[in-house]
Amino acid sequence: MQPLPEISVVVPVYNEEGSLSILQAEIVEALEPVRRRFEVVYVDDRSSDRSLPILLELQRADDRIRVVGLRGRSGQTAAMAAGFDHARGDIVVTLDGDLQNDPADIPRLLVALEHGADVVAGWRKNRQDGFVLRRLPSLVANRLIALVSGVAVHDTGCTLKAFRREVVERLPIYAEQHRFLPVLSAGSGARIAEVVVNHRPRRFGKSKYGLGRALRVLVDLLVIQMLASFSQRPLSYFALLTAPFAMLLVGLLASAAANSDRITSDKSWGNVALLTTMLVLMLCAYFLMLGLLAELAVKASGMHRARPHRPLTRGSSR
Repeated sequence: MQPLPEISVVVPVYNEEGSLSILQAEIVEALEPVRRRFEVVYVDDRSSDRSLPILLELQRADDRIRVVGLRGRSGQTAAMAAGFDHARGDIVVTLDGDLQNDPADIPRLLVALEHGADVVAGWRKNRQDGFVLRRLPSLVANRLIALVSGVAVHDTGCTLKAFRREVVERLPIYAEQHRFLPVLSAGSGARIAEVVVNHRPRRFGKSKYGLGRALRVLVDLLVIQMLASFSQRPLSYFALLTAPFAMLLVGLLASAAANSDRITSDKSWGNVALLTTMLVLMLCAYFLMLGLLAELAVKASGMHRARPHRPLTRGSSR
């Protein structure tokens, strides 16, 4: 039985038939000098060209290649999540399949992990894309993400990243949230580092990105921020839910005080007022108790959460 790889390179693929053979050769050239066992997990997102047959041919020629085929077109985030599920290494590296990310940068990401980082994000400081359709929306999105999340990452959209396995194992992602992995990781206590990486012009095929994706990114940013805020202060959210019922309860009590004579003389009317008041009071107590329980759960998970900081060694294995 072969030993498990130490490094897993996850590559989402959609219609990249011209790039794959070149990319695989570059990955091997970059990682063989590192002298650590590695695998390359290609996730084909139901490509309509020859990407999948080419990947299977590459796999037959190199047993370090693993190919995962999705049943339907699912998007880059779903492909990334599938790659995480199949990756076996202690370190997981992600990069695009279009040759714009340079595999030669991977060893420098590994060095940053050795120096104590849990997540290393690539920074395409000199991007080789059009300004209006690609660089400007990315610049705006990165500023908004840093402003809202408080995690200052220059280039959240760069797919070239490296993670300790413990980090990706507890990161459920969906929609367009693969770009938020550093932000999500920071929320769990991971240490984030950045490395300036090479960015190359696209050689084959067409870009899958457009302005429509910017809107989806903004929606996902709002969702992540709301979830992060709730996980940190759940009692405050439940208190907000309680506030309307508390106001209704005050109104009922004021109405009961103003109509005390009618309540005393009309038993049926008094019973309705009493039952309504008790129901509203129970709802207030219910939401407050849920908030307290959620607060206790968050504090308990925070006490027992192990912050990922295991040093990387050449002989490490899961």
